[in-house]
Amino acid sequence: MLRTFVGFAILMLIAVPIPAADFYVDPDRGSAANDGSAERPWRSLQEVLDKGLVESRAWASLPYKSDSSLVPKHPGAPVKAGDTIWLRSGYYGDLVIQGHYNADCITIAAVEGHTPRFRSVRLRSSSHWALKGLHVSPEFGSGEKPRTLIDLESHGWQGPIHDIVVEDCVLRSAEDASRWSAEQWNELSCNGIEADGTRMTVRRNRLKNVNFGISVSASHSLIERNTIENFAGDGLRGLGDHSTFQYNLVKNCYDVNANHDDGFQSWSRGPVGVGTGEVVGIVLRGNTIINYEDAAQPHRGALQGIGCFDGMFVDWIIENNVIVVDHYHGITLAGARNCRIVNNTVLDPNDQRPGPAAIRVGKHKNGTPSAGCTVRNNLTSALSVQAGEDMTADHNLIVADPSAVFVDAAARDLRLKKGSPAIDAGVADLAPKTDIAGRARPQGGAVDLGAYESPAD
Repeated sequence: MLRTFVGFAILMLIAVPIPAADFYVDPDRGSAANDGSAERPWRSLQEVLDKGLVESRAWASLPYKSDSSLVPKHPGAPVKAGDTIWLRSGYYGDLVIQGHYNADCITIAAVEGHTPRFRSVRLRSSSHWALKGLHVSPEFGSGEKPRTLIDLESHGWQGPIHDIVVEDCVLRSAEDASRWSAEQWNELSCNGIEADGTRMTVRRNRLKNVNFGISVSASHSLIERNTIENFAGDGLRGLGDHSTFQYNLVKNCYDVNANHDDGFQSWSRGPVGVGTGEVVGIVLRGNTIINYEDAAQPHRGALQGIGCFDGMFVDWIIENNVIVVDHYHGITLAGARNCRIVNNTVLDPNDQRPGPAAIRVGKHKNGTPSAGCTVRNNLTSALSVQAGEDMTADHNLIVADPSAVFVDAAARDLRLKKGSPAIDAGVADLAPKTDIAGRARPQGGAVDLGAYESPAD
């Protein structure tokens, strides 16, 4: 009986999970000698990492190889997988996390109502971290301007990065760039977020006055509900396979250099360089891309909407996006296979060149034709879909008079007005089940054209 009871007790101990712990950092009132409790917070987040207060894992040896194994790092340290490090208001400087592969996510988060300020954040060769509610800007400190505000980086020697979350953060090169010259934009603007690796989540962040907004070479990642306002490069970049970009807002492009600016851009890389590979399985859903809000905006240029020029682009879904750009590339795939472009609204805000904004599917630059693509249920200022094997373009409407189609095109209200010819003019096959606002399709007798489904009377 004793042996049975002891065995049962051991099983009970194994089955009960250890509760996650909370730790606190306060740059103004904390101390390195404290224990990290709410009453006795630590002083510096970087000190917590550098002093080995985080239990994690690291590669047994370097350089990293594909068959490398992970071993314990700082075993017995107070902060463990599943814990949260809460940050109170104050200045945290430049944060670097390197070589920390956690068994479960460790969260670094702002205490509600607090503003933890960083000059830059870099996670290199690590996994299972979440950053929530950080404020990042070079204006918060002094020193050389960081190239990128939040950098999620794989490294050839140190190893890959994966399973990182960045959400509800506020990033800016400067609070006010309204009087910047073109030279100042090039000199002072930082890139927003760059993400290598696998399974990265970038959600609900606000980026302002940046060069490139969110650049993702990671695969199997989710980039959603971010706002990128005022940018000088590309708003979004997606270069990794099987990633989803959805419900992001990209607006106000500043044309200050030779970059061909895009709201979203992608290209392939292969054995012999750009354009010799494939980008597979990207979903672009419910994004809004606006060239400019103010026609008098300084350094206003012509923004390409969704520009993908060095395929092949394979098995893409582009649906429910609203694109308002002063360029003939509204949505362009140059070299596509088995892609669908369905229920998008693409509009040119004026009649100036370059334009009109179009949906285009054509050949790869090397002459390889697109094949197996469907372009359906779209509203667009122009349309150009190459003929070819299994290429389908149907139920699209060229918008010659926006006032006859939309509630208020001049104010970028691209919902369908009563009596719009786009209402009930589409087909359900391949159409998304909801519109950009989450309204179910169809509302009437058939699916509407464009990103918005008009409510039933």
